[in-house]
Amino acid sequence: MEIKQFLEKLSSATPTPGGGSTSALAGALSASLVAMVAGLSPKQKRIADIRRRSLVIQKRLYRAIKEDAESYEAVLKAFRLPKRTENERLIRTKAIQKAYQKATVTPQWVSEQSVKLLEYSHILILKGNPNAISDAGVAAFLADTALKGGLLNIGINLSAIRDKSFTKKMRLLMGRLERRRNQLMGRMDKTLGESLII
Repeated sequence: MEIKQFLEKLSSATPTPGGGSTSALAGALSASLVAMVAGLSPKQKRIADIRRRSLVIQKRLYRAIKEDAESYEAVLKAFRLPKRTENERLIRTKAIQKAYQKATVTPQWVSEQSVKLLEYSHILILKGNPNAISDAGVAAFLADTALKGGLLNIGINLSAIRDKSFTKKMRLLMGRLERRRNQLMGRMDKTLGESLII
C-alpha cells in the first residue's frame, strides 16, 4: 500500500488499520533512518552491522503494518460468530480469547524491535556522522513512538484476556521493555540536549 492510500484508509471510519499498524509504520520509518545514518557514518564493523540489522527490521516492520490490521480483523470475525445456543456461545468465547491472544503477537514484536532501534539510534547519536545527529534523533523518537504504541496495543488486548498466566507473562515483558526504554531515552535526551538546542 502506498503512503497516500494508507493515510486515506487510516483516516476512514473503519477500525483497521489503526494504532497498531501506525506504530509498525513508525518503527519502519525509524529503521529506515537508522540505516541511512549508518550508511552516512564512518565505515566501522559495528555501524555496518547496525545498518544491516536495521534493514532486516525495516522489512519485518513493514509486513507488521498489514499483520496488525489482520489480527484485529480476526478479533472482529470472532465476535461475529453465532451465539444462539450454549455450545455456540462456548465456541465463540474461545475464539474471541484466542484471537485476542494472537492480537498481542504483532505489537509485542513491534515493541521488541523498537527497543533495538532505540539502542542503534543511541549508538549512532554518539558514534555516527555528527552531521546526521538530528536524523538519528528523529529515528530514536520514531522508535519510541512505535514502542509506546506497541505497548498500548498489547495492554488493550490484555484487558480482554482471561488467561491470568498469559497476562502475567505479557505484563512482565511490558515492564522490562518500558524500563529499558526509559534508560535509553533518558540517555538520548541528555546527549541530544548537550549536542543540540532542544
